[in-house]
Amino acid sequence: MGHRIRTALTSIGLVLVATATAAGQERGFGRGYTDLGPIVGLGGIGSAGLAFGGRFERAIKTLPNLGNGTLGIQIGLDYYNYDATFAAVDYGFSYIPIGATANYHIKVKDTKWDPFFGLGLGYSIVSTSYAGSYSSGIYFVGRAGLRYFMSNGLALYGDVGAGAATINAGLMFRMAGKK
Repeated sequence: MGHRIRTALTSIGLVLVATATAAGQERGFGRGYTDLGPIVGLGGIGSAGLAFGGRFERAIKTLPNLGNGTLGIQIGLDYYNYDATFAAVDYGFSYIPIGATANYHIKVKDTKWDPFFGLGLGYSIVSTSYAGSYSSGIYFVGRAGLRYFMSNGLALYGDVGAGAATINAGLMFRMAGKK
């Protein structure tokens, strides 16, 4: 990895950590909460074993008629890449799935935990050196996930489901607090 890329990633990381430690006084997920963070995915498309990406989510509305849960809108971006051989011909695939989900966050007593499930749509950008018929397209997203708030500004994140990778894990940095 080049020096400039490492410097840029380090700078972004420092900004995220500084924001996470300064943001929000209240732990937990609720209306007005916004976070952003990197994820690593397992069980991707084709022979891709790992995916790298990120998640961004904003809590937009409390749902009193649905157990006082919270509606959040999440955007995910991932990157997969793998090489394969068919009939002694080497070729590679890369996928960039971009998805949006409406997530229902279940209200629980212990605000350190944030269980949720969501449905949405995505668009996968596919590129390949193979001469076959592979194209970009729309896909369905269904996932269930969980945040565990380690501090006011930092949460462990995980989700499972269909869409991008099968299992994703990462860190989420609070960008704005609850209202």
